[in-house]
Amino acid sequence: MKYFLLFSILFFNSLFASENKEVLLIHSYHKGYVWSDDISKAIENNFSSYKNIELTTVYMDTKRIDDESYIENLSKIYKQQFSNRKFDLVIISDNNAFDFIAKYYDDLFKGVPVLFCGINNYNKEILEKLPVKNISGVAEEVDIEKNFELISKLHPNLKNLLIINDTSTTGLAVKKDLAPIIEKYKKEFNIEYTDNLEINDLKKKVSTLERANSAILFVLLFKDTTGKYFTYKQSFEEVRKVSQVPIYGLWDFYLNSGMVGGLLTSAIEQGNTVSQMAIEVLNGKDIKEIPVLEKSPNIYMFDYEELKRFKIDISNYLKNPTIINEPSSMYKEHKKFFIISILTILLLSIIVINLKRIIQRKEKLELELSNRLEFDKVLLDTIPNAIYYKNIDGHFLGCNTAFASLVSSTKDEVIGKTAFDFFPAKIATKNTQIDKEVLETFNTISFEFAFYTPSNEMKHIILNKATYKNIDGTIGGIVCIMDDMTERTQQRQFLIQQSKLAEMGDMIAAIAHQWNEPLVELSALVQDIETSYLLNELKDNDVKNFVNDSMIQIKYMSKTLSDFRNFLKPSTKKVLFSISKALNEINEIIGKQVFYSNINMNFNYKNKNEELLIYGYENEFKQVLLNIINNAKNKIVEKNLPLNKKGEININIQRCENCNMIEIIDDAGAIDEKIINSIFEPYFTTKENGMGLGLYMAKIIIEDKMKGTISVRNDKNCVIFTIKLPFKKA
Repeated sequence: MKYFLLFSILFFNSLFASENKEVLLIHSYHKGYVWSDDISKAIENNFSSYKNIELTTVYMDTKRIDDESYIENLSKIYKQQFSNRKFDLVIISDNNAFDFIAKYYDDLFKGVPVLFCGINNYNKEILEKLPVKNISGVAEEVDIEKNFELISKLHPNLKNLLIINDTSTTGLAVKKDLAPIIEKYKKEFNIEYTDNLEINDLKKKVSTLERANSAILFVLLFKDTTGKYFTYKQSFEEVRKVSQVPIYGLWDFYLNSGMVGGLLTSAIEQGNTVSQMAIEVLNGKDIKEIPVLEKSPNIYMFDYEELKRFKIDISNYLKNPTIINEPSSMYKEHKKFFIISILTILLLSIIVINLKRIIQRKEKLELELSNRLEFDKVLLDTIPNAIYYKNIDGHFLGCNTAFASLVSSTKDEVIGKTAFDFFPAKIATKNTQIDKEVLETFNTISFEFAFYTPSNEMKHIILNKATYKNIDGTIGGIVCIMDDMTERTQQRQFLIQQSKLAEMGDMIAAIAHQWNEPLVELSALVQDIETSYLLNELKDNDVKNFVNDSMIQIKYMSKTLSDFRNFLKPSTKKVLFSISKALNEINEIIGKQVFYSNINMNFNYKNKNEELLIYGYENEFKQVLLNIINNAKNKIVEKNLPLNKKGEININIQRCENCNMIEIIDDAGAIDEKIINSIFEPYFTTKENGMGLGLYMAKIIIEDKMKGTISVRNDKNCVIFTIKLPFKKA
């Protein structure tokens, strides 16, 4: 059963739906009644692996209150309590809850599947009478005959068997099953059944039983004939105190209170079984496909102390029963002195041998430790990264050669000092703040800073800090590994500068294209005015028109220069800007080049009624788009398309869940899959005279500076660049 439950948990946990499931558990009895508590415990344990199951538990308390008006009022309370709740499953335990559901199902839980457990006297007919048809569960079946058989085998000289019961719903159900069994065994020994005695009278009867030839079968006792209520422990303990004979039972919750044992009905097993059925239902299985478990999962269980008290040997009758309170064999009474003596001798011998070994091991460990410390020193000094470690007060305890060299000191000079002795006050203060955060959160923290070394050398450094522990588990301090980013930072600046030069070249080419038309216009105007002059047809009005037309072209050329100058100007801070405005400005710059290259450039806005905004660096963003569009234009031109066929560059702009997305699509042909993952690397280019920096800078601008993403993929004969950038609403 345990392996089955484990398999079920693992299997259904992998399949279980992610949506929340509401389950209602209705107990017939009260919280604190061990039977109900054990069922709840088993269900809760099996549900604990599923965070999306919400279990609600209610108690009818019918062991203590059982009149009809109370049940009627209880239905009204539940109707009000659960009026706004939609349950996926109802679980009921024991007969009173079953009867309650039979009466009030349509009014309270119509259509909800129902699982039951702990139902006595189960038969198929009781389900057919219910208003609910989607029902299954596990029956509670006390095996009285097997317990009679067990008692008669364990006590072959038995003359008297006293059966103690009450008139509760469960008690009456057991009484019904007892009748034919009593009839069968009454010829072997005297059987006395009682469920109508006051507690004191019952105790007198128990006290008179002869120890040598009597036994008790304790069924239930929650009320005596006076109506006095007892907990399960109270009633059993009252009987146990006056009993000189072994007491057997039918339920496991009496086991640790002085009961010998028997073939016991287990609430834990009831809860385990019904909860696994519940998981199947919640996972989508039709409850009608889950058969009722009519055979109750009962277990032979015994208390070692009670077996010992009455000198009962069960080994000849049962294989592998469950026994509680059984001591380890070495502590059995008849072996105690012998074992203690042997253990004492062995212990002394072991101590002597171990002391010798400890001394030898200590000497060996000291040598190994000395060697290890020396090795660690060499290892630290071999690492090119600067490394130091300090205590929780911020004082350096040690470092490697790289750190000592960085701060122009020896390793011995570093010990005992603080960050304020080696770094500017601002950086040292920041360092101290980071240390405090690391010690409070125990997280690994990194931060970057730049400073001048004592030799006046500029260094760009990344600090990676974490705590370290002492041998006793306490925090010893902080260890730091420093990454020198100076060379990489300088390299990046160099690449940025090269990229800027390349951009300026592209801009000059664009200006040339932009100026071509106005220069032609100016040339035509000059020729016209010259011809009129030579033919003596020049009039004042012609001169005025010439001047006006010329000034229009000159102003256009001046504006072009101004636009390009603004475009190349780097952004100093992040701003909220319009995507459409940026694209319009790009179109002003490169639109004519694209047009005269026999290419259609289309701007497709998916969110036509919404102004899409980006929070970032506007000019840098435009540079990225211009670079990608220009590359696409050049690829299409290289294809040398016929005049009657135009190339296509489509730019799609749309709002995503938490970003704005721009797609630039060209039909110049797919990128070779062997190189597509390399196109954003510096100096990677397929152009004969290309520098390979444009897309590298695009990636830095989009991902590093604007915290977005840029990617590329092929779609048949097209290449699609996708840019996603965060936004803020205006």
